Amino acid sequence: MKRLYVFAFALFLSVFLMAQNQETPPVTLDKISDNLYQVMGGRGANGGMFIGENEVLIIDAKMDKASVDGIFEAVKSVTDKPVKFLINTHSDGDHVNGNEFFPKEVTIIAHENCREEFFHPGRDGSIPRWNNAALLPFVPQVTFNDKMQLHMGNQSIEMYYFGAGHTTGDIVVYFPEEKTAFIGDQVFKGRPQLIHSYKGGDSFEHVKTTHKILETLDAEKFCSGHADIMTRADIEQHLEEITAFQQKVKKLVDEGKTLQETRAAFNENEARLVESVYGELK
Repeated sequence: MKRLYVFAFALFLSVFLMAQNQETPPVTLDKISDNLYQVMGGRGANGGMFIGENEVLIIDAKMDKASVDGIFEAVKSVTDKPVKFLINTHSDGDHVNGNEFFPKEVTIIAHENCREEFFHPGRDGSIPRWNNAALLPFVPQVTFNDKMQLHMGNQSIEMYYFGAGHTTGDIVVYFPEEKTAFIGDQVFKGRPQLIHSYKGGDSFEHVKTTHKILETLDAEKFCSGHADIMTRADIEQHLEEITAFQQKVKKLVDEGKTLQETRAAFNENEARLVESVYGELK
């Protein structure tokens, strides 16, 4: 029995060390225009990069130092201008944990709710890492409520808050000349939509918010944290699918089904979305 425990521990340690030693995937750029790129790869969500007249703007920070180093290497591959701004589309770790590896002189921008959610307990009730005083310089320093414009040379970058959805602090970063919107995790493609109920996210508000995005912006391209670039038709299809999903959950709730019974009527990977919608209806 003792040898079995030793073997199990050795196996665990081996797997752990292998995982630790895995190389971070390279950060790559997907060119949208001469000045605008989607930032792919690394550890964490897709982000963005805009090259202004005198400086560079980054959208979302990925998760670790190696990935942030990869972002800066990607920047240097196309421009020698300094990174001056970082926008967090919302507070999830795969978008913001890399903040601390940006130079302190970089200005971090987000919605006011996003900044507050940096300090919310985790899904499991754990204390957020951002309560550490050493990390406070890497929490968003500039926040806004409904709309903000950032002027970089002769181009203005528009930031919008359309309401709750994935969380209560998700924003859209819009580049009018490219008709391109960076939407963070507001819309997932090819997988169930994620709603962070513990951060105030709401699937029904998500539908309203996403409709507002389409109604307000003349965007043709939508860059999300976890999918290839989407079109307006993709967003409209998403809205149809999640609305049908909500209606199915509502029917089961109206029939008096328990959460467990309701989950059983869906695919396993849809369980978290079922729980969110079910909770909103009860």
